[in-house]
Amino acid sequence: MLNVLRKCHVKVGDNVAVLSGKDKNKQGRIIALSPREGKAIVSGINKVKKHLKARKVGDDMGIVEVEAPIYTCKLQLVCPKCNKQTRIAHKFNSKNVKVRVCKKCSNEI
Repeated sequence: MLNVLRKCHVKVGDNVAVLSGKDKNKQGRIIALSPREGKAIVSGINKVKKHLKARKVGDDMGIVEVEAPIYTCKLQLVCPKCNKQTRIAHKFNSKNVKVRVCKKCSNEI
């Protein structure tokens, strides 16, 4: 299998909305991103129960709820200015640096 890095349209720290699945229309902030798998961990989204066994004295044990990775194709960026789900456009600013721009309000993200 090829080890190919996929380009992700979202970055760590972005506010995103879920497009499909059990958490449809919920919003959260991206905590971690895995471009190789095409998945992201979003706070408060796709919570699963995990059974933990204490490995050392004082470790947590029992059933714990944690966020599981979700495919980035199911996520859409939420613009910080207009608070709407939007696609991303790329433009060059005055310093000739490529920046992400909201398609709806043309605000730099």
